[in-house]
Amino acid sequence: MADSTLWWLAAGALIATELVTGTFYLLMLSIGLVAAALAAHAGLVMTWQWVVAAAVGGGSVLAWHLFKKSRPQAPPAQANHDVNMDIGATVHVAAWRDDGTCSVKYRGAQWDAELATGEVAASANYTIVEVIGSRLILKQHPTH
Repeated sequence: MADSTLWWLAAGALIATELVTGTFYLLMLSIGLVAAALAAHAGLVMTWQWVVAAAVGGGSVLAWHLFKKSRPQAPPAQANHDVNMDIGATVHVAAWRDDGTCSVKYRGAQWDAELATGEVAASANYTIVEVIGSRLILKQHPTH
């Protein structure tokens, strides 16, 4: 069997494993195996095929890691508007209890709510910044 065939089979196996596990880094490594297969087709000796596989695969992993690190990290699910449609909605708080909690009417139901860290309790409009279970975490709505 030709060297290139072995590289293609290994790349296919890594891609299949990536599809099962969802580990994107395996896809980056498979790019290195594809590059090694192309190097084998070009007639490079086995040593250089390994060098190409390591350089391209490792470089792809490093590039992906640096790309992911440079992007802002998504907020956790309970504070992410893309996951929870309640984030960013406005509620009115008429009165706060002494313990920093209140009850607000939102979407036709009564919800327990509490202040986000650093917020001051006042009768005002608040923005939902997080939902923990059935409890809303509120931040005072900015006044314009």
